[in-house]
Amino acid sequence: MFDQPRRERMLNVPAAIVVLLAVLGLVQLLLMFVLTAEQTTEFLLLFAFIPARYDFSVLSDVAWPGGWAADIWTFVTYALIHANLSHLIFNAVWLLAFGSPVARRFGPLRFTAFMAMTAAAGAAVHLATHFGELLPMVGASAAISGAMAAAARFAFQRGGPLEMWRDRAEACRVPAAPLAVSLRDARVIAFLLVWFGVNILFGVFSMGMPGVEQAIAWQAHIGGFLAGLLAFAAFDPVPAAADPGKGPGPTSASC
Repeated sequence: MFDQPRRERMLNVPAAIVVLLAVLGLVQLLLMFVLTAEQTTEFLLLFAFIPARYDFSVLSDVAWPGGWAADIWTFVTYALIHANLSHLIFNAVWLLAFGSPVARRFGPLRFTAFMAMTAAAGAAVHLATHFGELLPMVGASAAISGAMAAAARFAFQRGGPLEMWRDRAEACRVPAAPLAVSLRDARVIAFLLVWFGVNILFGVFSMGMPGVEQAIAWQAHIGGFLAGLLAFAAFDPVPAAADPGKGPGPTSASC
């Protein structure tokens, strides 16, 4: 006689996130239990991002595995590799937290393209700041940083994902404010300041710390974050909210 409230599963993870986590896990299992040390080196040369690959004055007489094609795909494939299990688990937690609302909003194809774009942006910034370096860069942190920036574009909106009592799918489709408007929101500014501050401090002070095998590529994180923040509108399928200074706009989101 009465309408029953719709209940959501406690672990309602978008399929795109599940698939991505499965791929990351399979790659890690391959590195840990299948490949030999020599094969792991070959794997990293083929799929990790190595700035020296693009500096012809470094190892100019060496033929890099994969040739020119690897010069392109390593801008993305490095994000599927992690240094160890702890690195993978750390990134998986942040991917679940920030990638899930973005995946619900974008859909699987747009989300996959968005993550690839932010990974590539992170690699580009890393290349610019570590040109000629032989140390490989691996990890999904740059792409996840892009997802964090994308989530910030709509999570603080009224009716957005931060209002936990809302339907998740509906909350993830609230119209996003234009970037200029978002940057006038004190909550967004606070989020940006904390994010940039933590990444810079964590990156700078991790160098040379006992127990840290290599420096954290914090510049790549910033590259991925800025790409996600600026390119969000190009991937967003939901009509944007109106700029208060430009008159009325859409009042509801399309599904």
